[in-house]
Amino acid sequence: MKASLLAVALTFAAAGVTACAAPDASAAAATEAAAKVGQPAPAFQLVDSTGKKHALADYAGKTVVLEWTNHECPFVKKHYGSGNMQKQQRDATADGVVWLSINSSAPGKQGNVDGAAAEKVRKDARAVQTAYLLDPTGDTGRAYGAKTTPHMYVIDPKGVLRYAGGIDSIPSPDTADIAKATQYVPQALAELAAGKPVSVSVTRPYGCSVKYAN
Repeated sequence: MKASLLAVALTFAAAGVTACAAPDASAAAATEAAAKVGQPAPAFQLVDSTGKKHALADYAGKTVVLEWTNHECPFVKKHYGSGNMQKQQRDATADGVVWLSINSSAPGKQGNVDGAAAEKVRKDARAVQTAYLLDPTGDTGRAYGAKTTPHMYVIDPKGVLRYAGGIDSIPSPDTADIAKATQYVPQALAELAAGKPVSVSVTRPYGCSVKYAN
C-alpha cells in the first residue's frame, strides 16, 4: 500500500513539473532567437523596481548573472523559500558579481508587477540581488530565449554569455532536493573566477513558463 501511494505521489509530482514547465507559444518562438553561449550577450536597458535604468553595457568588465523570476511560480518559491536563491545572490555579489533579477510577465499575466509591487516582493523575500528589473513587453526575455522561471544566465566580463539553463540539476519543486543538486550558477562563477572554462555551459531550464504577452 505504501509503495502504491508513493508511486501515485511521484506521478502527480512529475505531472506538475511537466505542466508548469511547458513553454507557451511566445516562449517557444523566443527560443528560436535565443542568445547563444559563447557569443556576445544581447544588449538591453530596463527599469528596476525603484525606477532606475540599467543597461547591460553599464556593467562592462563585470561578471553578470541574469535570473528570470516570477514570485507566484512554485519553483521560484522553492528557491526563495529555502533561502537558496538569496544565498547565491549574497555569495555572488560579495565577490563583485552583478546579479539582475528580471520579470518578463506581461500585464494581466501571473507574476506581473509594477515598481512598487516588485520592491515589496524583493523586500519580503529578503533578496539581495543588485537590482530587480521589469520587462513587461518581454523583449529582453525573448532576446535571451528565457523560457522558465527561474532561467539562469551568466555573462563574463567581456560580455560573452558563458552559461544558460536551469538553476540546478534536479527539476523538482521539492526543497529537499536542493542539497543534493548541482548548483550550476555558483559552479560557473567559481570556474570563471579561476580563469577556467565553464564545464557545464548549457542545461535544460525547469520551472513555470515565462508569462509573455500573447
